[in-house]
Amino acid sequence: MLLTGLDGAARYLNPAFTRLLGYRLDPEDALDGFDLLHGSDAHAGRQRLERLARGEAELYRGEHRMRHADGQPIWVMLAAALARDAEGGPDCVMIQVTSIELQKRAEEALAHSESRWNFALEGARQGVWDHDIRNDTMFYSRMWRRMRGIADDEVIGKDHQDQWISRVHPDDVARVLTDIEKQDRGDENFDALEYRERARDGRYIWIMSRGRPVEWDEDGNALRTIGTDTDITYLKTIEQELAAEKERLRVTLEAIADGMIATDAQGKVTFINPAAEHFTGYSALEAKGLPAETVLPLRYHSEEAAPCPAILCLTHGETTEIADEVVLVSRDGHRRDIRCLASPVRTPEGRISGAVLVFQDVTQSRALQRQLAHSASHDDLTGLPNRVAFDRALNHAIASARDQRRRHCLLYIDLDRFKPVNDTAGHAAGDALLKQVAETIRGACREHDLPARIGGDEFAVLLEDCPPTNGREIGEKIGRAIASLVFSWVGRDYRIGASIGLTTIAQSPASALGFMGEADAACYAAKAGGRGQLVSFGDIRTAHP
Repeated sequence: MLLTGLDGAARYLNPAFTRLLGYRLDPEDALDGFDLLHGSDAHAGRQRLERLARGEAELYRGEHRMRHADGQPIWVMLAAALARDAEGGPDCVMIQVTSIELQKRAEEALAHSESRWNFALEGARQGVWDHDIRNDTMFYSRMWRRMRGIADDEVIGKDHQDQWISRVHPDDVARVLTDIEKQDRGDENFDALEYRERARDGRYIWIMSRGRPVEWDEDGNALRTIGTDTDITYLKTIEQELAAEKERLRVTLEAIADGMIATDAQGKVTFINPAAEHFTGYSALEAKGLPAETVLPLRYHSEEAAPCPAILCLTHGETTEIADEVVLVSRDGHRRDIRCLASPVRTPEGRISGAVLVFQDVTQSRALQRQLAHSASHDDLTGLPNRVAFDRALNHAIASARDQRRRHCLLYIDLDRFKPVNDTAGHAAGDALLKQVAETIRGACREHDLPARIGGDEFAVLLEDCPPTNGREIGEKIGRAIASLVFSWVGRDYRIGASIGLTTIAQSPASALGFMGEADAACYAAKAGGRGQLVSFGDIRTAHP
């Protein structure tokens, strides 16, 4: 088997081809698959293959001499077929060659001996027919009869044509009758024909029939035609299985929900499936030949361009997965979170001939993951970070204060007169008030400050890179904002306040629990001192050494 591009350049050949003709794929020495025919066969054979490559024919089969790597000619049965891409355009040419040296030697032996002739043809399993057009009689060799299950001594009379046509598959009759007339006239384009014929056991076999006139009258009309029939059922079965496999692959690629993009060794797109068309906004025809990164533009959530896994795969020669969260931006601007994996495609010699990239739309699953992550670190009622998230941020701040000598402030806020609202107006009113308080605290903070709800009506704020003086100003601002808040519920207005404790995060006590204890103690002092005020832990320590 030999697979070539439309220009004849060899893309793949199997070990059997190498054993038969001695050629190997060499990246440094391009092999022209159309240029392997020998001698007088070269021009006509190349024309037939180029017709296939141009899409002017789908199949070609014929006998040719091919040039061995050592320069010697070898007779082969050459079968070529045009493979088309997903849009129906010519894609590549598949060539199958089978040695027929034995048959050719047998044909040459005909000139020496009738017995040798019969023996060789039977050994090659070729049946011979001889049509004498002058008296409309037919001669059939023993192998011709044997492949059809017809006895050697069975008489085939003048109705031989009708007998033969009655055995030809109904779907092939009209074509065969037309082609046989052209064959009898010596039309070189119809010196070989393929058809199905029913054997005596009831099964249909595929026949390759080759023949041509050997005698003519003075007006150029054929008087005698001789040919050979070969049972090619096995080859046809393989062709049908390959076609069925190709169709199954096509249906599978069209049916799967994952996008799939195939590229050549240079990263140019050779195929995309319908799912990839939908995700990218490119049709298969538009995408073909474009760089993979153009068809699949990836971005991080920061809007920075992400690398194309197909290109990374081709560069490093190994399967590549984009582990980070990336977004595919389609041609219409639609954004999708995707997961993608690219694997190299290698020839039997190990050379990378392209890549296959598979990607999935994971927008919903990643949104759910982010939602779950947010829920795990935020208070359900107020939307502020919860105690777990706040403790994590506080530990980071403590570490930076210890290692980098940075200074931060911590505010502990306990609402004043909140319990009467909860008791008289109900828990729904209390929840609504807490939401307003959370918004009020968030609005009074700097953009990079971290407010959190750490208890029922208790809040905390982490003020990073904030000296105590500024921390006090921000804390008092929060206190004033809460004090000015008027909460209305079922026609009644409520006013609350806040007691706030402030502590500075320095090198000690170097624990979240210790600093929270200092801020809580300062808050308790604020409540004991009349509420609605801010007290610094440093003031308490000075007053009570």
